[in-house]
Amino acid sequence: MQGQRTVGITEKPDLAPLEQLAVQYRFQPPRTKGLDTVGACRGILDETVKGFIGLGGNFLRAIPETAAMEKAWRKLPLTVQILTKLNRGAVIHGQEGFVLPCLGRIEIDRQATGLQFVTVEDTTGRFHASHGQVEPAGPDLRAEPDIVAGLAKATLGDSQVNWDEWRGDYGLVRDAIAETYPKIFADFNSRILASPQGFDRPNPARERIWNTKTGKANFIAPSCLSEDPDLPRQSGDVLILITVRSNDQFNTTVDSYEDRLRGIHGTRNIVLMNEEDMVRFEIAEGDSVDLIGKAGDGIERALRGFRAVKYDVPPGSCAGYYPECNPLLPLWHHAERSHVPAAKSIPIRIRRSKASHSDASLTQNQILSWPVNEPRSC
Repeated sequence: MQGQRTVGITEKPDLAPLEQLAVQYRFQPPRTKGLDTVGACRGILDETVKGFIGLGGNFLRAIPETAAMEKAWRKLPLTVQILTKLNRGAVIHGQEGFVLPCLGRIEIDRQATGLQFVTVEDTTGRFHASHGQVEPAGPDLRAEPDIVAGLAKATLGDSQVNWDEWRGDYGLVRDAIAETYPKIFADFNSRILASPQGFDRPNPARERIWNTKTGKANFIAPSCLSEDPDLPRQSGDVLILITVRSNDQFNTTVDSYEDRLRGIHGTRNIVLMNEEDMVRFEIAEGDSVDLIGKAGDGIERALRGFRAVKYDVPPGSCAGYYPECNPLLPLWHHAERSHVPAAKSIPIRIRRSKASHSDASLTQNQILSWPVNEPRSC
């Protein structure tokens, strides 16, 4: 599921149906605001966060301030990664580190009541079932719901939920979701089983129904065109870096070094530059360049040995791959209200490396020296 918008996974308690959950499970849900990505990173840096449990994903690779965060990550008393495959967050761990391998969504999931399936929501807001198709990679792999239910059973003691039943029959979890969110998930199990195509999440705007005080669609103008108004004004030799993804990439999972969308092959350590800027900075196609962060906070952030590629980007801008360029992104540089890291607006300077890209003494390992660039392991 898309957790925050449909099943209440959020650090903001006012966005979750706490009163319904209190009645449903006969307990008082916590009402204290939790940590978003930026808040969690700050807590890890100042050592107020004492542990991290990751249910999938690659948090350490996806966040800003890579160098500082990797250093602080090793000081965490506890890190737990529940993963379908290894990534950088598994090999860089806290003082006590656990990796719990789990089934991937393509693997057959057999539990106490038989074959199980999960439900997912696509980008159009449609829910559909996802069934495993291949045998598990190993006999000891456990499913994510099995692992989470096991953790709950071991830690919560007297609980209103029969965790063994939930881990054995995912239909019971869907029934519970329907009870919590009846407007969205009424008759969840029967509806998801009735149609292989699934069903749509209710979206009043799609029906031209506007749940506003005026009954009409309301448009709000932003107070500033900058993602982060705290960013200082930049001089003419500073470019604004935007991070992009390749066609062969899902989040931080990179399947190959072939980006057919942009004609990039063999590496992701590149910077796409406008031809005018390349002439202005005396950088030739294929030159080895260093990317130097210019956020104005006195902290040195740099990526070295990237390859300059001429590309149709606006003058004054350049582009590089996510997550490889995350070391240049300051943690404090984020959208004002949502705290989304401003990875589309990173001020940098570009200068030629001491060794030219065409210099035979510059090895491929040097070109790919930072960050570690391994398909499926970013």
